[in-house]
Amino acid sequence: MKTSNLMTVAALALCLPFVAAGGGAAQTTPQTPVQELPSVADIADRLLPAVVEITIEGKAPAPVDTTEETPENNDGGSPLDDPNNPFRDFFDEFMKRAPGSEPPPRMTSMGSGFVIDPAGIIVTNNHVVEDAGTIEVHFHDDTILQAELVGRDPKTDLAVLRVKPEKPLSAVTFGDSDKLRVGEWVMAIGNPFGLGGSVSLGIVSARNRDINAGPYDDFIQTDAAINKGNSGGPLFNLKGEVMGINTAIFSPSGGSVGIGFSVPANTAKNVVNQLIAYGETRRGWLGVKIQAVTPDIADSINLDAPRGALVSDVTPTGPAEKAGIQAGDVIVEFNGRAVNAMRDLPKIVAETPIGSKVPLKVLRKGAEVTLTAEVGRLEDGEKLADSGAGGAGEAAPASVTLLGMTLSSITDDLRKEYQLDKELKGAVVTEVAKDSPAGEKRIAPGDVITEAGEQEVLGAADVRDRIEEAKKAGKSSVLLLIAKGGKASEMRFIALKVKE
Repeated sequence: MKTSNLMTVAALALCLPFVAAGGGAAQTTPQTPVQELPSVADIADRLLPAVVEITIEGKAPAPVDTTEETPENNDGGSPLDDPNNPFRDFFDEFMKRAPGSEPPPRMTSMGSGFVIDPAGIIVTNNHVVEDAGTIEVHFHDDTILQAELVGRDPKTDLAVLRVKPEKPLSAVTFGDSDKLRVGEWVMAIGNPFGLGGSVSLGIVSARNRDINAGPYDDFIQTDAAINKGNSGGPLFNLKGEVMGINTAIFSPSGGSVGIGFSVPANTAKNVVNQLIAYGETRRGWLGVKIQAVTPDIADSINLDAPRGALVSDVTPTGPAEKAGIQAGDVIVEFNGRAVNAMRDLPKIVAETPIGSKVPLKVLRKGAEVTLTAEVGRLEDGEKLADSGAGGAGEAAPASVTLLGMTLSSITDDLRKEYQLDKELKGAVVTEVAKDSPAGEKRIAPGDVITEAGEQEVLGAADVRDRIEEAKKAGKSSVLLLIAKGGKASEMRFIALKVKE
């Protein structure tokens, strides 16, 4: 009897049919169908030869002096330029040095890349090769070739290399990253921690991530394991198409915690093609400074919901000025593509061919206006970014206190005291109450209000009048155009509450 009971337990544990002693009827336990995950072994075998390890030698970077305050990085440069960027540490690669020793005059770092042309064209990250003296590319078959830098783009953290192989190389192609869906399987191949030819599998966790790495942030987020050394390597879909270039991770430890970021293939394709053709990028340029449309700003300009890109300044002689775009306009459509948020516009404009004449729609004082702009070249426009226009003007001296701030019309003495740019006209803020509406919006002494209620300000009384008009119209806030710190190059729109 004991033996029979033991046999019954063992059979049930193995999910096997068992016939009870004594010739009883057969009893079976239902079997759960086994679902096998699809194997990626065949895809990995096909793709591994196209993924390379990159080793560079170059001058060690100068140590960062953390005792001095560093200005905010607004120039759209490399993500490594801003020491306050929370992702900065995770762009860095290995530096071979003894613990506690001084930085050596030379450094070695490692990254990844992939071949897109059998003739020897390789894509990687800019931060992998930007300090390179010499670049070596290690292939899956242990071949090592010297590479030359074709071109690089700090704004998207991409670079293109060229090698001269004796025979055609295995290559991969870019896919359409716009078709990538959250939850879709993806595979990363690269050189993590110097362990070349490593494959990891995961899913797309999110799309369109902005990690403050540059002006065209549109990252794919994945939980496929990405570590130091994976930078520049490809992120594939299960068709073997390159969906992204692995660029950064977010991790308290420096190792993968399932939050990795890749530059989308559709962003990379245009940049890579330009680097191959010209050795540099040739992006479209409109010549505006823009900011986000917040709920307060939307309310102050009678928008039904926050959308578009609010123009805070227009570059003199640039395409926008020639097209008739004005500060205070909200760009809601460019070349037939909707501008749903501020960050959409730089990407759309950059992808537009230089010299093309495109329609755009702006909202101006509640009305939709259609304009036509001839797209310029960003790289040329950057040379004009610091140029200014307009002359100085004096308004009758006056001083008012409202909404927690004291305003004075600009005088020579105030211009000198607050070091205001000479071309600025308006009302200068001289005092701000900490817990006031102005204080909550971080308006500070030395700021200059140049517009209020979408009208030009020549003195403090004008600001008072625009606020009274907003109150009478039943508005809860008034839109101010402010030169922060009295700098014409730092124009910002701020919606200031005029009533609770």
